[in-house]
Parts: sequence; C-alpha cells; structure tokens
Amino acid sequence: MFSGEYDKALAGLILANSAKELGMEVSMFFAFWGLLLLRDPNKNITKDKSSLEKLMGAMTPKGPDELPLSNMNFSGFGKKMLEAMMKKDATPTLSKFLEGAVKKGINLYGCKLSMEVMGFKKEELIPEIRIIDAKDYLKDALETDIQLFI
Repeated sequence: MFSGEYDKALAGLILANSAKELGMEVSMFFAFWGLLLLRDPNKNITKDKSSLEKLMGAMTPKGPDELPLSNMNFSGFGKKMLEAMMKKDATPTLSKFLEGAVKKGINLYGCKLSMEVMGFKKEELIPEIRIIDAKDYLKDALETDIQLFI
C-alpha cells in the first residue's frame, strides 16, 4: 500500500480480507502515504522530532477515518457522500476492514525507510504493525502467488 487515500486503502483491505477468508496467507506492506492508514489517531509523538517531522505529523491524516478520497474529495464532501452510500448499503467502513484484517491475522508491515523519511515512530502506529525494510518485504513477496500494488 503506497496510497494514503480512503478509496484505495478500502480496495486494498477488501482484497486482503477476502483473500484471508479464502484461506490465503496475506501480508500487506505499507510505505510512505500508505502508512497514514496505520497511524493511531490518539497518539501524536513530537519528542525527538525535527521541525519538519513535527509538521509532517500535524499536516497528514491520522488513521483511516481521516484519509481523503483520491478523486471527488471536494474538501471532504465527496468522502461524506461515499460514506453515506456505504452506510445505506451496510458496507463496513475502512476502520472496520482494518479491524477485520487485524483480527484475521493479516501480516501488516511498515516500511522502515518510509517511516524514517516521514518522521513517524512505531509508537504512533497501531500496535499490530511490524516494521521491516524493503529487502525483507521483497523476500516475502518472492514467495507469493499474487502481488498487488495500490
């Protein structure tokens, strides 16, 4: 997951949950903007951060509920419209799909380099995430049958 947008994260988590329900082993690797999905909205760590890292933390979404839409966001109105349509159809929210992924035991990995560049600390993310580097992710990816990039 490279995207930090609600609809793309929703697609990724729908596919991950569905694959797990089919009995597949599922791993998700979150890099750069994709890490925003995994931020804990109740944690804002500023200690030992540079001014730019603090600014990045303040200006970016904190968790799944704050992610914008990729298209037709319209200052949040488009997202509210999508959420209303999802509620009408009894579709789970992005937060519920993330909770489902955690409960099902989907492996959630955060990119170490992305976290360093963006100034995020592991303690700012949901506790279920494991931090790995790109080489470790690629070793895992080499053993898979399906890979998707969102």
